[in-house]
Amino acid sequence: MSEVLSQNEIDNLLQALSTGELDVDQMQSADEKKVKDYDFRRPAKFSKEHLRTLEMIYEHYGRLLSTTLPLYLRKNVNVSVANSETVTYSEFSNALSNPVILGIINFLPLQGTIILELQANLGYSFIDRMLGGEGGTLDKARPFTDIEMPLIEKLVTICMQLMVEPWQTVLDINPIMERIETNPQFAQVISPTDMIAIITLNIKIGETEGLMNVCLPYFTLESIMDRLNTKYWFSTMQKFNDENYIEHLESMVRRVDVPVKAVLGRCNVSVSDFVHLQAGDIIRLDSKVNNDMQIFVGNIKKFTALPGTTKNKYAVRITSIIREEEE
Repeated sequence: MSEVLSQNEIDNLLQALSTGELDVDQMQSADEKKVKDYDFRRPAKFSKEHLRTLEMIYEHYGRLLSTTLPLYLRKNVNVSVANSETVTYSEFSNALSNPVILGIINFLPLQGTIILELQANLGYSFIDRMLGGEGGTLDKARPFTDIEMPLIEKLVTICMQLMVEPWQTVLDINPIMERIETNPQFAQVISPTDMIAIITLNIKIGETEGLMNVCLPYFTLESIMDRLNTKYWFSTMQKFNDENYIEHLESMVRRVDVPVKAVLGRCNVSVSDFVHLQAGDIIRLDSKVNNDMQIFVGNIKKFTALPGTTKNKYAVRITSIIREEEE
């Protein structure tokens, strides 16, 4: 039901019309339904649902970058998804600076490639940090040298390999680095009019901040577009909550190697005595031969045992289990 105007509102409206403050033509045009022009040169091949799913994938990817890159840089790294959009490849390539870091990646088993773009200042910061510097950037951009390129290739390869885990919910990928370009003119890998999805990540290495763009062509993702929706995403995740997943986790844990050591005993010796030890010397320990030994799993005292041999090899026989509350 439409809103009913009061008499005062009707009088004010008539007065505004008589004084020319309101235009009848403008009022009529305001009621008309607005029509949005469709650009056939830029067909909407990526829906909002597709972009949202890609954002979720690369939010996971950003968390992996934040925890992995500090291992190489020894510096805090913060990564967050800044934006996602669809453009033509020509718009993307025309906006690239020179020099720039472009990783051309074969996105197996999918047909086609993707492009990983890093701003040059992030590359300078990475190189400076890897060579012992503070991780600063340059005041003026310059081409990367032949000595710096292997370090850049290492950086892009690390970033490429970290994509495998976030994509597992959609597809098991095996990305392979084809080449790295620093000049955008040599990175024309797809048609300029093809549509691409761009996921922009903001990366902060110490005081240096820059952007990483992941360019995903529609041609490459066309065969799995039906999987790029949140319904498929959460239904796939739900499969991992059943009993089979629990059994899978248990089987993986059972295969994990853990260090186990048997401690015969301990003693304190001087550095001089330690340096002059010879074969046949006797070291007196703080335990007796018939006493139980302590067995450590990692750094946790877990068992007691007696020493012995089996098949001409040293061995121990477990005599008791040490519970956590007994330690």
